Amino acid sequence: MAPRVAPYGTWDSPITADAIAQSANSVAEIFVDPVTSTVYHVESRPSEGGRCAIVKTEGGVDLVGKEFNCRTGVHEYGGAAAAAYSGTVFFSNFADGRVYAVKDGSAPTPVTPESKVLRYANFAVHPKFPYVLVCVCEDHTHPEPSAVSTSLVTINTMTHSTEPLDAVASLVAGADFYASPTFSPDGTRLAWQQWNHPDMPWTGSEIYVASIALEGGRVQIKDKVLVAGRAKEVCAAFPAWVSDHTLLYTSDVSGWHNPWTYDLRTQKTSAVLPQPIPEDFAMPQWALGMSFGATLGNFSTAGVTEHVHVQGSTGEAQVVLYSAIRAGRAVLYLLSLHSGTLEELECPYVTVEYVRRVTADSVVFLGAKTDAGRKVILCTLKEYSKPKFTPLGTQDSSKEAWKALFSPPQSLVLTIPETGEPLHIMFHPPTNPEYVGPEGEKPPCVVSVHGGPTGMADQALDLTAQYFTSRGFAWVDVNYSGSSGYGRQYIDRLAGQWGIADVRDCALTVQQLAAAPHSLIDAARTAIRGRSSGGYSVLQTLCMYPTAFAAGTSHFGISDLRKLDEFTHKFESRYCEGLLGGTPAECGDVYDARSPIHNADKIQSPLLVLQGSEDAVVPPEQAELIVKSIRDRGGKVEYIVFEGEGHGWRKAENVKRSLEEELHFYEGVFGLKRAA
Repeated sequence: MAPRVAPYGTWDSPITADAIAQSANSVAEIFVDPVTSTVYHVESRPSEGGRCAIVKTEGGVDLVGKEFNCRTGVHEYGGAAAAAYSGTVFFSNFADGRVYAVKDGSAPTPVTPESKVLRYANFAVHPKFPYVLVCVCEDHTHPEPSAVSTSLVTINTMTHSTEPLDAVASLVAGADFYASPTFSPDGTRLAWQQWNHPDMPWTGSEIYVASIALEGGRVQIKDKVLVAGRAKEVCAAFPAWVSDHTLLYTSDVSGWHNPWTYDLRTQKTSAVLPQPIPEDFAMPQWALGMSFGATLGNFSTAGVTEHVHVQGSTGEAQVVLYSAIRAGRAVLYLLSLHSGTLEELECPYVTVEYVRRVTADSVVFLGAKTDAGRKVILCTLKEYSKPKFTPLGTQDSSKEAWKALFSPPQSLVLTIPETGEPLHIMFHPPTNPEYVGPEGEKPPCVVSVHGGPTGMADQALDLTAQYFTSRGFAWVDVNYSGSSGYGRQYIDRLAGQWGIADVRDCALTVQQLAAAPHSLIDAARTAIRGRSSGGYSVLQTLCMYPTAFAAGTSHFGISDLRKLDEFTHKFESRYCEGLLGGTPAECGDVYDARSPIHNADKIQSPLLVLQGSEDAVVPPEQAELIVKSIRDRGGKVEYIVFEGEGHGWRKAENVKRSLEEELHFYEGVFGLKRAA
């Protein structure tokens, strides 16, 4: 049957908001037991109120009951809420903040005292004394962001006293932030990452190594050595031991995150690659527990040949499977640490995250395709053969019927006229085999602005985008100046320019896509939408370029930069200094000039504002301010508060409603009537 001719934006689609909400379970992170090689994942479940469940991946068996929520509030964005060792899983429970230990078939047992102010994450288990953990601890005894303290602590899981000092003891303190503690295979050294205000972990962070001793069930450190990194200039991140004396990490000292090693015997650092390559082997550390490489052993391929012992207390792994970013998508490599040789592997996945070693010839990662969402993937490598990719766990086949509707991303590079610099975007054309648009008509377009702002829109299947493209909308993801994945220089474009460069790039995207030679969209029917800092870019774009977009949707966006600086959480409490060029005391005029609340009178387009009532990152006041300002002058604004939600929607009913409200809003603004 020939496709039906119907105006763009009016097409009927089986990709409903309800179907998206009901199938919205997502894998938040992966972790592997290094002794048993058992793979686990943490699964976010909107149908259970956003609870994060611990799942034994093969077989899809829940490890704990619904009364437990494996999630942590460290840095507010959390991550690394669980770890496993020799059949025991240690996890942080969001409701009470305590750390629990659980084995198959047993009830979880708390291993930290009751506390309403302590948060734990990023657990490292001592390889010789596995009852001892080192982790990141965030202390909210004094809840003001400037008074919240972060440290590395030891947890003695054999202690069942109610006295905090008997179970939990401070190990490393003094820096503002810590991440990625990791023991050497022989248990004699500890490595970690740390950074201080006003840096974010990707602008300037350091890696340290220290000798350790275990005395009375407590870890003591000595001989602390700075390995790499420099405040405000160089990011050194993601430390991982290759052997007892060699540490692997990434550094952007070349302008790109490339692999480096540190040899404890010589106390020297070395770039693994003979020459830096213009690809990032790591991404900004918004959440704890991220990983982009895993050591392997005892095999050869056509491009990389290493005969080595499996990693252990005496052996040294010489081959690493690494994921890097090229042109907005993942590239999978085998890297020889000995020769610096890279072999690119055939890989069908456009994102490869949370890479974890399973055995000497296999890893798992969280992978996604342009037509398949994120899944736990086992990658097995045998000698002189191509890698084998096997999805693990229960497979959701509900989206198979939608594949003909999916609009694959087209990676485009635009040019910023005043600088000649590249601007990276991804374009999704309207796609639905049941429909075509009228001859000569250009589609309405939704321009999506990612959050961060130091983030990246990737090429993985995004059902929100497909919800719109299958209805006849074009969809554009803008990786504006300041986005990650394109090197340090691209990130640094936003230094001092937040609210200027990002919004210029959004307006420029519409201008260039609507004009020849592209001529892909109807510039008169474009909407801009974004979440968090992307929501700020929405509001700021509508202020600075009031005629560029016909509508805007701000999901928990920022309207007042001074209040953001005053009331946000510790992790981002000084983020604005780099983005805006100083503190409010140093450049208050910049904060005011770039705050949409002070320019709301310039907003001409209708606005939809969606906000969580319990958002600690962007508090509801930010939404209330801009809504009141627009209403007071008679502007068009709709405001919806999702009760009980924080920084994003975790409940299925709210995922559903937010999609339906946004579509209905655009239909009203563009005068669209759905095809009968």
